Amino acid sequence: MTAEKHGHSVSAWALDGIPEIEPGADLAQLIGDALASDENGCLDGDILVVTSKILSKAEGRIVEASDREAAITAETVRVVATRAYEGGVTRIVENRLGIVGAAAGVDASNTADGTVLLLPIDPDASARALASALRARFGVRLGVIVSDTLGRAWRIGQTDIAIGAAGVHVVDDLRGSTDSQGRPLSVTVPVVADELAGLGDLVKGKASGRPVAVVRGMGRLVTAEVDTPGARTLPRTGPTDMFRLGTDEAYAQGFEAGRAAALAESAQPNGDPAA
Repeated sequence: MTAEKHGHSVSAWALDGIPEIEPGADLAQLIGDALASDENGCLDGDILVVTSKILSKAEGRIVEASDREAAITAETVRVVATRAYEGGVTRIVENRLGIVGAAAGVDASNTADGTVLLLPIDPDASARALASALRARFGVRLGVIVSDTLGRAWRIGQTDIAIGAAGVHVVDDLRGSTDSQGRPLSVTVPVVADELAGLGDLVKGKASGRPVAVVRGMGRLVTAEVDTPGARTLPRTGPTDMFRLGTDEAYAQGFEAGRAAALAESAQPNGDPAA
């Protein structure tokens, strides 16, 4: 796949030759071998987009789970919203990585019956390990994005986003520059790590058995060092979260707060809070 971006060519393709991943697998070796065999070679400034699922498998993040819901509960830090549907309940939660999404990232696809996959413990650290090993092997600057599938508020369907990154800028901060009309940009910060993750997903596919993509042409985003701010800096939670609760949950919380205030007021003599 080739596209034009900012006046130059950007291309992306999936690597062949990566086998089914088992716990303990040396991903750097396997991905490196696939890169070495690829007809396009490995160039300075290339960015690898690696599906989080193979990291989870290699890191042994496979757990027995006859009840997926229990695994979701264990990975949940905060419940944002729940919605019942025919056959179950969808839970939108914040997980331990700060990511807000469905099912805390617990995945029951492409894994043995009776098991589920949890997200890597530290996707940024996993990305750094891969980037460091591959840079050492090939002698070039490589960036690594760890991607996972996520839904988004106000949009149907899903797309891949970056949950880990190393050796690559995760945002392209344009604040302080000007647009084509000379007007100053004050809030424009494209999340290029997510754009790269989505591009990688287009060529990897969901069921092709090719979990790693190469993006070429965005070398300006690749850094000299691998230890750069990673994808953990991207989730917007805490004080900056404008949508901390789902509509029904926010309504219920507000109703309960109002009821508690009314009960406290009625408990005062003559119903006078100041008495």
